[in-house]
This record gives sequence, structure tokens and C-alpha cells, in this order.
Amino acid sequence: MSESVLKTAGDKMSKSIDSLARELASIRTGAANSSMLDRVNVEYYGAPTPLNQLASISIPEARMLVVTPYDKSSVDSVLKAIQMADLGVNPTSDGTLIRITVPQLTEERRKEFVKDARKEGENAKVAIRNVRRDANDDLKAAEKAGDISEDELRGLTEDIQKLTDKHIAEIDAMCDAKEKDILEV
Repeated sequence: MSESVLKTAGDKMSKSIDSLARELASIRTGAANSSMLDRVNVEYYGAPTPLNQLASISIPEARMLVVTPYDKSSVDSVLKAIQMADLGVNPTSDGTLIRITVPQLTEERRKEFVKDARKEGENAKVAIRNVRRDANDDLKAAEKAGDISEDELRGLTEDIQKLTDKHIAEIDAMCDAKEKDILEV
């Protein structure tokens, strides 16, 4: 019982870390990165479809992305979806593919992206702390029910706190790395 609470808490915390990694990957840095288009959904035959399912994305240069839709008739809708995504880029189309030149970030824009990254990190920390609270509540309920002793409760609570501290440190490291990446000129 108590081991399953620890394992469940660890799994949920790891999922929060994975979610943060996806969110941080979609925050723009100065260089072209295909993950900046991960949140772009294209209206394709009446259904919102992720861009990476409709087109191949390549990076021929450090500051350029090339999006090649598999279906040439969807070029205009892909172009429109990228423009509507508010990525701070200006895509151009030649009828068969879309070129996206990633502009140099201004200092002000870099600071905004750092704030976004920190906000995502804080959200992940809140999620981790919620998992800790839920796990501790489960353990207290088990102690009340007589499934574990008070000493076991104390030891397991400490284990959950160590797990929490480990994941919070990982979040801080990820956010620091992303901040360094964004501020790098």
C-alpha cells in the first residue's frame, strides 16, 4: 500500500516534468527550432489537426524553418494557421512550401520568453506540490485506518518530501537551461 503511494507519486511527478519539457521546447529561442510549431493546429477538412501530422518540418539554416505540407492543397490553410499562432514570425509561401525566417529576438522579447519559461516552471512546481499533498493525504488516511504505523507514516512522508525536492531541483535546472538558451545571443 505505502510503496504504491510512493510509486504513484513518483510517476505523477515524472509526468509533470515531461509536460514541462514539452512546454519549454515550444518556447522560442533565437535559433530556429521545429518544436516552436508544436502548438500549431491547422483546420484540415473541418478538424483541427497538429501541423506536424500534415507537413514535414526541416531546418536548412540556423534561422529558417521550411514547412512542406504533404497535401499541396493545404498550403494556404497551413500558412494561415502559422500566422494565427502568434509566434512572432512571418511565414512566406511559394505555393508548395512555406519558409519561416526566425528573426533575431530583441532584449525585451527575450525577457518575455524567460518570464514565460519561469511561469511554466512554477506551474510544474505547483503540480509537483499537489502530488506531494495528495500522497501525504493518502498516507495519513492509511495511518488512520491502521494500515501503517505512525513511524512508517513519518518515514514515508520524508521519502515523499525527498522525491518532491528531487523533482523541484530538476524543474529549476530545466528552467535555468532554457533561460540561458533564450538569453544567448
